[in-house]
Amino acid sequence: QEYFLESGGGLVQPGGSRRLSCTSSRVIFSRTTMAWYRQYPGKERELLAHITAEERPTYNDSVKGRFSISQDNAQKTVYLHMNNLNSEDTARYYCNYYGYDPRYLSNWGQGTLVTVSY
Repeated sequence: QEYFLESGGGLVQPGGSRRLSCTSSRVIFSRTTMAWYRQYPGKERELLAHITAEERPTYNDSVKGRFSISQDNAQKTVYLHMNNLNSEDTARYYCNYYGYDPRYLSNWGQGTLVTVSY
């Protein structure tokens, strides 16, 4: 059974917005720091943003000002709100525990694919 289930991906036009969701039946988000990552084909996963149990967010410079991470403890969901998307945001997006180097994390879900194109 997977730890994390990501959803909300799809085709988005450049300049558009999308909200991704991450749920887990095993993790209590209010007790840990969660993060969103993305992966380009053939590349390692990249840390985008993380949010502490106290709901303090931190962003990678590549998405700062465009992406926003939040969580709803009642819904057991972590969100990634993405705005002003461009072709470089086309990737598969994953959530997981926060890890400075995602290569050392395990229990990855299937991710959700975001494609930015006309």
